[in-house]
Amino acid sequence: MAKGDMGIRTVFVNDRATSRQLRKGRLVVLEGADEGKSFEISKSKVYAGRASVNDILLKDKSISSTHFEIRAEEEGFLLRDCGSTNGTKLGGCRIREVYLTPNATFRAGNTTLKLEPVDEVVEIPLSPDEHFQGVIGRSVAMREVFATLEKVAPSELTCLIEGQTGTGKERIARAIHDASRRRKKPYVVLDCSAIPRDLMESYVFGHEKGAFTGAHEKRAGAFEQAEGGTLFLDEIGELDLSLQPKLLRVLENREFKRVGGARTIRSDCRVVAATNKDLRQMVNEGTFREDLYFRLSVIQLHLPPLSERREDIPLLVEHFLDEVAERRPDRQRVRLTAEARDALMAHPWPGNVRELKNVIVRAASLCSGSTVERSDLQLTGQKPMASAPARQMSAGDDEDSASLHVDLTLEYKEAKERLLDQFEYAYLDRIYEKNDGNISKSARESGITRYHMRELLKKHELK
Repeated sequence: MAKGDMGIRTVFVNDRATSRQLRKGRLVVLEGADEGKSFEISKSKVYAGRASVNDILLKDKSISSTHFEIRAEEEGFLLRDCGSTNGTKLGGCRIREVYLTPNATFRAGNTTLKLEPVDEVVEIPLSPDEHFQGVIGRSVAMREVFATLEKVAPSELTCLIEGQTGTGKERIARAIHDASRRRKKPYVVLDCSAIPRDLMESYVFGHEKGAFTGAHEKRAGAFEQAEGGTLFLDEIGELDLSLQPKLLRVLENREFKRVGGARTIRSDCRVVAATNKDLRQMVNEGTFREDLYFRLSVIQLHLPPLSERREDIPLLVEHFLDEVAERRPDRQRVRLTAEARDALMAHPWPGNVRELKNVIVRAASLCSGSTVERSDLQLTGQKPMASAPARQMSAGDDEDSASLHVDLTLEYKEAKERLLDQFEYAYLDRIYEKNDGNISKSARESGITRYHMRELLKKHELK
């Protein structure tokens, strides 16, 4: 990288990406409560604010819990406001996000900061392979994930996998288990979003006979079932706040008690957790324990959405077609027309890899002949509610009169997620329109933070 350049650069050898180079930066406080302090930026994303979950801690009381983030990209360092109360300003203008030039100054609350380039480069390795334990991808983003997995999987470190719905978090968790020394021991999945609140403790820790009404026999919980192996806690952001201290104690002390039991049971299993929520923001809102967040995120893995790794689409398509061919040896392996491939590359993929797989499997199974045409793909629109707009219920409507569109070709979890997406879009569209596009007022009426409201609006392309 040229001296003075900032951000991240991909290194190519013979037209193949071999590594990435991050030019370090230094954030200097010129004015404010932390005047004179400086903070090194040596990773691709850092958060700043008053809360301890941030990489950069600032004492200024006018700064929000998580005020802004700085992200290293090919174009340079991107400064993004995180829905702060008092805003982030550059040149006197309040900004949402902007690329910073070397030695640029900006203001957060009552603090003035300067971003200086540092003449030092951090090498970010890329895996030479395009797969890891069955997870595939040739993009730079996925090969960076694979390089991390190659180091982390053989260890005993607790991992937190972050990413949108459908990006393959469960596949990554399974890959970590299969590449570890625990591969021959149990791999147990606990979906925190699918278990009723009053039964969650029993599912996690087990219960003794007679511990509660309906407990007719002793039952081993997830930690006992995963003994010696790996416990995957999916949708950890859905874990009830009252149960989080008990989970923290197990992670720290490696022991627990069944519900209604007096005997302490030792635990020997590796924990991998996943979420599609912003746990950092949940900590700021008081809905997720800070100490549990730090305990789970010893290693953080972020899975990019499919829209940010489009070069992987052809590879994934061929993989899914191979799977269909294996299940249907009586049929000739199908291929896609050029028009169908172009449509796949242009689609926004809000459901990510899971949506792509469903589209390919459905088209390959139902197409006539051995060719998948563009018309066979049945691609959904960008707006979840475009094909089935929600109707507002009036006081005179009965429950059955509200239309609920359920796709029975989908598995339960995905069908539920799609309905939740439809609800989110309809609710946000209505509340945002009602308040004439005022985010703060919409957030107050919805009972969520301004930052959360803004992120949801961006997710559904309503802002």
